[in-house]
Amino acid sequence: MAEQRNGAGTGRRPMRVLLMIAALLAAVFAVFMIWSLFGGNDASAPGLTPGQTAEDGAAGTQGETVNGDSKTGGGEAPAGEGDSAAGANQDNAVALLDSQVTQAELDAVYDIVIQNGRVINPETQLDEEGLHVGIKDGTVGVVTSKPLKGERTIDATGLVVAPGFIDNLSYDPNPLGVWNKIADGVTTNIAMHGGTSSPAKWYAYYERDKPPVHFGASFFYTQARNQFKLSRYAGANADQIAKLKQQAEEALNNGALGISFSLEYVPGITSEEVLALMELAKEYNVPTYFHGRYSDMEEPGTNFDTMNELIGYARASGAAVHIDHINSTGGTFSMKESLAMIDEALAEGLDITACLYPYNYWGTYLNSARFDEGWQERFRITYEDLQIAGTSERLTAETFRKYQKEGKLAVAYAIPEQDVVDAFQAPYVMIGSDAILEPGHNNHPRASGTFARTLGLYAREKSVITLSEAIAKLSLMPAQRLEKQVPALQKKGRIAKGMDADIVVFDYDTVIDKSTVEQPDLYSEGMEYVLVNGQVALDQGELNKSVRVGQAIRSEFVRFKETAGSLNWGTGSYPLVAYNDEVYVDLAAFTEQGYALAWDKLSLTYTLDKTAAGSAGASESKASQQPKSGELMLERGYQVKTADKQSELISIGERAFVPLKFLEDTGLKVSNEGDVWTADAA
Repeated sequence: MAEQRNGAGTGRRPMRVLLMIAALLAAVFAVFMIWSLFGGNDASAPGLTPGQTAEDGAAGTQGETVNGDSKTGGGEAPAGEGDSAAGANQDNAVALLDSQVTQAELDAVYDIVIQNGRVINPETQLDEEGLHVGIKDGTVGVVTSKPLKGERTIDATGLVVAPGFIDNLSYDPNPLGVWNKIADGVTTNIAMHGGTSSPAKWYAYYERDKPPVHFGASFFYTQARNQFKLSRYAGANADQIAKLKQQAEEALNNGALGISFSLEYVPGITSEEVLALMELAKEYNVPTYFHGRYSDMEEPGTNFDTMNELIGYARASGAAVHIDHINSTGGTFSMKESLAMIDEALAEGLDITACLYPYNYWGTYLNSARFDEGWQERFRITYEDLQIAGTSERLTAETFRKYQKEGKLAVAYAIPEQDVVDAFQAPYVMIGSDAILEPGHNNHPRASGTFARTLGLYAREKSVITLSEAIAKLSLMPAQRLEKQVPALQKKGRIAKGMDADIVVFDYDTVIDKSTVEQPDLYSEGMEYVLVNGQVALDQGELNKSVRVGQAIRSEFVRFKETAGSLNWGTGSYPLVAYNDEVYVDLAAFTEQGYALAWDKLSLTYTLDKTAAGSAGASESKASQQPKSGELMLERGYQVKTADKQSELISIGERAFVPLKFLEDTGLKVSNEGDVWTADAA
């Protein structure tokens, strides 16, 4: 028996050792996970916008912030040792925020103070509770944890305070549908899937109509093309293309925000037509929006053909491309592969974004080209998978033919849920509804519920994305897609001092869409307040239809007229140009003065090296030549940097211009007498 006991004891020792080792490994893993969550997550620097890295981002102006990924679900950080680290980060963020507030700002009496909310500013990744937002004359005056005084105070305790949502894939702001947008948190309604061929008339009409949301539109190529009474299967000829391009240019100068194409609905549109307009979009620095040509994986014509076509247009023209509702067009049944194609295009330096609506069923008119022969095979559905919007009626072969003649709108249960999830998680994919409620209610429920559904279903319930990521996709990213030539959008999609007071306040625990296929007009729940231009259009969940302060959102262009003086530098004399109260000189002047410039097309950045000899001589450079009168002066996002300084550039034609103050950053002494400037070694 003793031998048996000893043998048993000897056999247990290795097991105890293994258990001790396992416990030690578990402890090490736990420490590593805590460090990863709260101390080691430096994949993106503070202030980066969604999809940027520390290499190509820029620090935010609102201060250091807590990484949005640490605030999931209802906003609570994980319990345990990480609480102290998260708390310290929060304290630092709030302290830095408060350090930027002046006493005058604290003493002011604001029109409205939104008090004690969880404020999320996606541009700077600010995500902090207990903050106050002071609003004056339609503008955010201050964001702080310190007490503020207001004519009206909105208690946002337990609520999220976010920038008003921007629906950049909507339609005309009709008097019915705009209120469903407000109830869904939307403050800016932009018709980029469709739009108008006559923006001067379009904008004038809605300015008279006074909608509660801000509004803007693209130049809608299909509508313009209809003037020639072409079949949707016929291409335009050279003369027609030239006229359409001329009309598009006129439209851009009348405020159109970009150019939109619907290739699947008008399959006769040729590449010659598209590229002519793409070249114009590149020249004017505006994006092009595409409903792709194919929406399935059945030959001939697949999603891969759609992606190759659109990416090819971006490559050939250099213009920015936005892919409409990729979950229903271009990515259905192939989302991972379609997104991988975009990833490769982005790595190449092309400017491509996309959007989705948060539904696994699409909707369109039964008499459209989408329902041409073979639709069952293409979309992997039957008549039973079609439902007339606004009703509970599923279709049969007989009713399909009847309603097709009537042009009824039907929803199609034809999108794999995983495709929606994968699209949500791509950093360059934002949200767009592709709908606005129309009289008669023959609509997809996305017309009323897109934005609340993103928050309630995909962020809160399914945890597909974080709340901070959702807010960025609903507000900041649509603004950034269009803002290069739209100054109004540069102040939307953010909550910070000086930004427009377009704000939504919602309960993250309850926000959800209520609209259905049968009842697409039902308002979303959980939206408590919606402010447009500082006016409360949704007040404690109730619409205030007396607030109709929406403003026109237009493209704006500056053209070169005359020089702002000259710069004498070394043996060269260079014309100066004025833009937004700053004076600029051609960047190529540096190469004439012995510097080297290297261009990185991925970051859109010139690197200036003053220790290397420049390759361009005075005879090769246009730096000493005056720009042509009427040339566009554009902000394309180009930059120039040295080892420790950087500056934004503007473009005039093919030339890049740098602010004169950047010369001082490189160590030069710059002085002027009137409009004659001189640069010398310091």
